[in-house]
Amino acid sequence: MKVYPTNKIRNIALVGHGGTGKTSLAEAMLFTTGASKRLGKTDDGNTVADFLPEEIKRKITISTALVPCEHKDHKINILDTPGYSDFYFEVIAASRVVDSMVVVLSATAGVEVQTEVIWDDFPNIPKLAYVNRMDKENADFFKVISDMKEKFGGSIVPVQIPIGAEDNFKGVVDLISMKALMFEAGSGKVSVQDIPSDMMDDVEAYKEELIEAAAEADDELLTKYLEGETLTDDEVKAGIKAAAGSGSSVFVFCGAATQNIAVSPLMDFIVDCGATPDRNPMVADKNIETAPMSAQVFKTIADPYIGRLTMFRLFTGQMKGDSVYYNSTKEKDEKISQILIMTGKEQAAVPEIFAGDIAALAKLSTTTTGDTITTKANPVVIDPIQFPEPTLSMAIEPKSKGDEDKLSGAIQKILEEDPTIRVEKNTETKQTILKSMGDTHVDIIIDKLSRKFGVDVVSREMRIPYRETIRATVEAEGKHKKQTGGHGQFGHVWIKFEPTDEGNFIFEENVFGGSVPRNYFPAVEKGLIEAMEEGVLAGYPVSNLKATLYDGSYHSVDSSEMAFKLAARLAYKKGLEMAKPVLLEPIYNVEIEVPEAYMGDIIGDLNSKRGRVLGMDSAGRKQIIKAQVPLGEMARYTIDLKSMTQGRGKFKMEPSHYEEVPAQNADKIIEKARQEREEKEK
Repeated sequence: MKVYPTNKIRNIALVGHGGTGKTSLAEAMLFTTGASKRLGKTDDGNTVADFLPEEIKRKITISTALVPCEHKDHKINILDTPGYSDFYFEVIAASRVVDSMVVVLSATAGVEVQTEVIWDDFPNIPKLAYVNRMDKENADFFKVISDMKEKFGGSIVPVQIPIGAEDNFKGVVDLISMKALMFEAGSGKVSVQDIPSDMMDDVEAYKEELIEAAAEADDELLTKYLEGETLTDDEVKAGIKAAAGSGSSVFVFCGAATQNIAVSPLMDFIVDCGATPDRNPMVADKNIETAPMSAQVFKTIADPYIGRLTMFRLFTGQMKGDSVYYNSTKEKDEKISQILIMTGKEQAAVPEIFAGDIAALAKLSTTTTGDTITTKANPVVIDPIQFPEPTLSMAIEPKSKGDEDKLSGAIQKILEEDPTIRVEKNTETKQTILKSMGDTHVDIIIDKLSRKFGVDVVSREMRIPYRETIRATVEAEGKHKKQTGGHGQFGHVWIKFEPTDEGNFIFEENVFGGSVPRNYFPAVEKGLIEAMEEGVLAGYPVSNLKATLYDGSYHSVDSSEMAFKLAARLAYKKGLEMAKPVLLEPIYNVEIEVPEAYMGDIIGDLNSKRGRVLGMDSAGRKQIIKAQVPLGEMARYTIDLKSMTQGRGKFKMEPSHYEEVPAQNADKIIEKARQEREEKEK
């Protein structure tokens, strides 16, 4: 595997909505450059980038793959990213290590939701656009251009216009060279011809747009252009290069990736005009080739057979194999053996790499996604990657009872490679809760647990951690008396129960005259604490309870700690039933970000979920709604919000407090809990 100097490296991410053909474009680029010997197809499950069994099965990309190729003596590091919203965190990670994005759009569908999200979230990353699927029915390049201009504004500038469409799509007019490029389907071979005469009006109009974009990228060229002087071809090319490198214009290409039509001109442009590693904002004002070594991990792959693979970008300096470097995030040394260049799942070792390149390391001991690798002598810490918080919670458990320990180990491996997963044990509901980005994400995790780690898992609805409390003050007697020959058992207490806001449980004693000996007080308290694990309404834990032991009696021979513990439990059950017990539910602070057009639907839905809207703010083109909503109403909100906003909304939530459940809702919860108990007892 060849090693490339910094000025010969280009790093791009293929991004866009699912189904636009990003993986097919990557495949065509690999095939055109000879990095792959066949033009693989997603439908056939034989592409280089989509190699995971879960990807082949679903025919979607779920994990970013690195697929480098060589073109015109340059290395293009292509990161093929998922287009499905559940795996958007992969796009976020890739955005940190590339210098530009190729936004892939469908010629039949135009600008779709994930394309909008990416465009809004990464305004400062230079972009090119590739209108794919020009060979499909209803393909309309000019409609897509109009759609992009309407939705994104800014400088959207075609550098090609298609020759034909649908079944008649044969090639493109290159507005830079002013030549027609005709392609042989499959092989991608190109023949250069004159522009068809019937296209000249469109060609000249779009050529003028291109010249204007080129002029605007350079003050001298702009002055010359505004004064009516004609720009030379070299000046236009220089202006285009400046505009593409800075991102001041988005240059638009078109083609049909599955037929390998009009793919090579895109690669020509990436090499000749695309953003270069030295312009990345992460290395601003540095000579990246001579600066101290710094790299950041953007992806971890956990494999039970080959161990952990750590994918990173070298931002500055040079990295050599068989060396010791420093993880400045964890403040620990890391010994590396081989530096690996990944092409999909294939690996090839290289002795060294230079600033700007993307590679992988195997079996690092402490380094994880987001960490900085540097030198101890000149340590650098790169800001961690900000991943979204997971919003869909499901309970998971192993199918086989004996697999709990195995599941725990497998979960740890999955957590290493997916920074958006959270797994926690809920002590109140006794469930293991998996938090993820959506229902497809959950399915993929369960598939991986089975395939990679041999643990079959079932998912269940998350139980809401309701609680119970009381609303009245009562006094209750508890007497435990048992005679079984020999020593008997005797414990007798009077306890006052009352609601409190000072804590989950307060225990006091106010016993006069030694009616209950002091040495039995801890047993009474312990009995109450154990009893509070189950309330009298639906068996949920009890909170906000104050208990005062004020009287009772004992037997000099038969009394014991156990007897007083049991007496306390009897008083608890009797007292709580009389003390107007109520059900409490967790209330969460929720912050929802949506385009303004969906505000009415969102607020109406929150009202139907018993939510309280607290306020609204603006954030660019989005509106932020702040509300408080019962957790029981938010279990599937990730899916509901996607449906209501066509995937344009996002939200986050955090626990706030507990409130009493309205009576009509409480009756349903209590009845459901009763049925579950009866089924368990059967």
